[in-house]
Amino acid sequence: MPPAKKRTRTYDPTKIRAAVLAQFGNVRSAVAALTPDQLALPTRLGDWTVRDLVAHLGATLRAVSHLVGLPEPARQDGTLLDWPFAIAAEAPDIAAHARELAGRHPDPDAYLAATEERFTADLAAHPGTRLLATSAGALPLTDYLVTRTVELVVHTDDLNAAVPGLDVPYDRQALAACTRLLADALAARAPGGSTEVRIPPYAVVQCVEGPRHTRGTPPNVVETDPLTWVRLATGRLTWREAVDNAEVRASGERADLSAYLPVLA
Repeated sequence: MPPAKKRTRTYDPTKIRAAVLAQFGNVRSAVAALTPDQLALPTRLGDWTVRDLVAHLGATLRAVSHLVGLPEPARQDGTLLDWPFAIAAEAPDIAAHARELAGRHPDPDAYLAATEERFTADLAAHPGTRLLATSAGALPLTDYLVTRTVELVVHTDDLNAAVPGLDVPYDRQALAACTRLLADALAARAPGGSTEVRIPPYAVVQCVEGPRHTRGTPPNVVETDPLTWVRLATGRLTWREAVDNAEVRASGERADLSAYLPVLA
């Protein structure tokens, strides 16, 4: 479990719903144009093919449809920041489920279309306050939808990396929510106020034990762009690679975050 959180960031329910649908729509448009040979390409996710990855992208929304079909928990007993630390334990089951879905749905475009239709109907039928029994505890639907932006953005990046020439765009609100949740997860994993992590234009967090900065220029500063941060936070990119390639700017004796990454494996 992560350390105790100081605060929980809130998200606009309407914007989060729109962001999830927009990013999923970006994926659908790209997948519709993939050839059988492209669907058979390997990915950076172990033995997953692109077809398996597409199946998992659909599963990110199917999870919502599954959870709203279960009895509603009596009370909320989880927080949004519990999710990044709970998801790692599910990795083997997730991989097996992706391969099973890929085999069961040979037409990826039809599979994603049906997934989107059901998901849209479920959103219309349930308010953002509706509790879901997730692996991170009982969470409101809106909070769980924030986790879907992480899944969609991270795996859109995996898809772009796997298929040469593919350039699936990132919805701004989806990328913002993903960046903020993963930044807040870092602050929960490494609580403190000695280091300022800047991910413009979406997030700034304080983390790492040590003397707390209160005025002027912080003595320890890390700055990077949103996609580089997403790759660092999920283990797609190592800290050393990012620093050596000047994708991260780090200054100060407590600006090395390698001990705290990835936050979502």
